Amino acid sequence: MIDLVAQYRDCRVAINESIQKVLESGCFILGSNVAALEQEVEEYLGVEHAVGVASGTDALVLALRALDDDWDGKEVILPVYTFFATAEAVLQVGATPVFVDVDPKTYCLSVKAVEDRITPRTRAVIPVHLYGHPVEMTPLLELARANDLKLIEDNAQAFGAEYSGQKTATLAHVGCLSFYPSKNLGAYGDGGMVVTNDSAVAERVRLLRTHGWRKKYVPEMIGFNSRLDELQAAILRVKLKHVDEWNVRRRHLAGQYSKGLGGLDLQLPCECPDARHVYHLYVIQVNERDRIQRGLEKAGVASAVYYPQPLHLSEPCQFLGYGKGEFPVAERASQETLAIPLYPEMSAEHLEIVIAAVKRTVCTPEFG
Repeated sequence: MIDLVAQYRDCRVAINESIQKVLESGCFILGSNVAALEQEVEEYLGVEHAVGVASGTDALVLALRALDDDWDGKEVILPVYTFFATAEAVLQVGATPVFVDVDPKTYCLSVKAVEDRITPRTRAVIPVHLYGHPVEMTPLLELARANDLKLIEDNAQAFGAEYSGQKTATLAHVGCLSFYPSKNLGAYGDGGMVVTNDSAVAERVRLLRTHGWRKKYVPEMIGFNSRLDELQAAILRVKLKHVDEWNVRRRHLAGQYSKGLGGLDLQLPCECPDARHVYHLYVIQVNERDRIQRGLEKAGVASAVYYPQPLHLSEPCQFLGYGKGEFPVAERASQETLAIPLYPEMSAEHLEIVIAAVKRTVCTPEFG
């Protein structure tokens, strides 16, 4: 699905030098590289504050905690079709997740569905820019303003994506980033970041990430140990210089896929008019998904299912009382979507092999 070693080879000299400098400095926690990366991300995204934390999941938890001290009895609306961490963060802070179905073309949350789920207990909405495609933010922002709701962008899969010419993660009250190794901007371990234009929120995240300290050993609140690692920050600073060219390459490869797979009996990824997709994943939707996946495996082609189960059917969310059939778009997507390989270093030859394997498997019912 992705060749991280190929990416390392392209940046090996700069990455090795950055790691060596950290090792020789003897400073490994909240050092100069974390501070520099925060500033560089602020400049890249055009935000006032970026605060490095230990993971994308922690970014969501700390963002929620920074916005409200007490979530008990309050609701947060989020898409039912996404990585579990989005709901997990809501549950971690004591709020109630309220799920909505997704758009059948982009798999991002349906704004109309959000409107229908707002209650007097609703305090926030978490739009997820899934697979690298932005949520339709303009009507969602209008809805949030009209109902006094906070928006927290889950931008884990969409670093560098744009909506109406503005970078995602900067459109709402708070944006949350993940630097998991496979992401468009990935570290060599876990890492995350909270970005915002709200100085008070940024200051609370800084306190929360370090045990509630402003001054060492003097806690002001109950916080977390959630600090972006200095080594990871150094690596990310090298990679940040390349992320735009990598995203351009992802978009090119996606275009080649869509051209090569056009006309087959399957749904290809789309890009809405106001969106700039960065193709963290290239996801097709097809009947007999499991047979197609078996056929690709026989052909030596990797594939992966994101995600095999909508959140409302997961074990930790059973207590919320949702039943099978409540979210038909997400439930169908969980049974029919399949990601095929896409990463910036992917060769034209590799891409043609994947296209040929998909064509053969889709067009040959007995294969798989």
